[in-house]
This record gives sequence, C-alpha cells and structure tokens, in this order.
Amino acid sequence: MNRLAGIVAAFVLVLASAALPANAQEKTLTVFAAASMKNALDDIDAAYTAKTGVKVNASYAASSALAKQIEQGAPADVFVSADTDWMDYAIKQKNINEATRVNLLGNSIVLIAPKDSKIDNVNIGPGFDLAKLAGDGRIATGDVKAVPVGKYAKAALEKLGAWQAAEPKFAMAESVRAALTLVARGEAVLGIVYSTDAKVEPGVKIVGTFPADSHPAIIYPVAATTTAKPEAAEYLNFLKSSAAKTILEKYGFKFLITPTT
Repeated sequence: MNRLAGIVAAFVLVLASAALPANAQEKTLTVFAAASMKNALDDIDAAYTAKTGVKVNASYAASSALAKQIEQGAPADVFVSADTDWMDYAIKQKNINEATRVNLLGNSIVLIAPKDSKIDNVNIGPGFDLAKLAGDGRIATGDVKAVPVGKYAKAALEKLGAWQAAEPKFAMAESVRAALTLVARGEAVLGIVYSTDAKVEPGVKIVGTFPADSHPAIIYPVAATTTAKPEAAEYLNFLKSSAAKTILEKYGFKFLITPTT
C-alpha cells in the first residue's frame, strides 16, 4: 500500500512539474509594432522578459497592415504605430484602449543610397531635383498611400517641389524595411527611410536628411488594445521607463516624454 502511495505521489509530482512550463508560457504578450521598431524593440523586449519573466512575441510590419490586422481580429495586446493616423484609425474602429495611448517617440526621414554609391552629401531643400539625382534608377520607399514612411516622404517631396518629376521613378514597398532592403541590394539607387533604419543597415549610407518642417512631425504612438491581457499595462510602463529610453535613443529614436523611472 505504501509503495502504491509512493508511486501516486511521484506521478503527481511529475504532472505538477510538467505543468509548470505551460503556466509560465501563459505569461506572454503579443506586440504589433511598426517595422522600423524591430532592432530597438527586440532589445527592449529581451530586457522586459529578463525583468518580469513575461515573454513578448513581436510582429513587425507596416503600421497600416498591422492596424488592419487588429481590425480583423488578430490577437494583439499592444500596438506601436509609426504615425498618428493609423493609431487614430484603430481607435476609431474601437480596437484600442484610448486611455493607454502615449505619443512616445519621434524620428526623421533621410535619403539613402547603396554604401558604394557615388552619390553623397545631397542638399535637400526647395528645388531639390530627386528625379535628376536618381537618373535611370529607382527610388524606394513605403507605399505613399498607406505606409507611414511613404506618406512622410511624399509630403516632404511635395513641399519641396520634387514629387511630380520623381513619382514615376518610385518603387513602392510594403514596409520601410522592405524599401531599405531594395537599396541595400542595389535594386534601387536611392531610398527614403527613417534615420533609425539607415543606421542598422550596413549596406546603405545616408546621403541627405529631409528638413523637419518639410513633412508632418514623425510621431510613434503606443497603446494597449481593447482585448489586451492585464500584463500589457506593465509592458507599456516599461516602454516609458528610463531603461527603454536608453535603448531607444541608442538606435536614434527621440524620446518624446519624460521617462517614468
């Protein structure tokens, strides 16, 4: 009888230990984030997991695509957009807990070329002739109708008087990172991306920076979704912390708020 009891006790212990990883795995968060956030947010997520034990599953794409996926019911706890328009859209569709929204980061857009390009030190201002600079080559950026970087790029070029001539030369990519890759591979002679993207891609170089007043302010809002797990609140607090600020500024983002800790 004692032997049987011992076997039962051992079996219960095995079951309990087997259940522990499953319980630990339940503490996860899903973050939908703009493609330009990848390198910095991967570092932040690793730091957050080390601190809390909560695993973060990040999905990166254009903010437009992510907002649509959330609208269609994709399970996400947090949304990080590269512009205010797509966060506003998600709020309008009642997919975002508006009370949790914070306009967290700023960025800039730059003109890039392949690292071995002869193009260099471009003065970007009124009368800037992007079409002539590109010659017979293509210019890569995000889809100007939806992807934030493309929208910022078009706005800047329109204000500088360069859009009409350059438009036929544009290769519209599904995200800023896709545009970055086209330039790094030499499939486009020029590209317009965020400065933070250019800094993490050794295959490109920055040849010019667009004036901040040539386009709407580049703002990255963050917020929890309406279906977010309770852990999302702590994650958002971490994004606003000094630890996150240090990581984000290392990658070139501008921290727009006073850090919480």
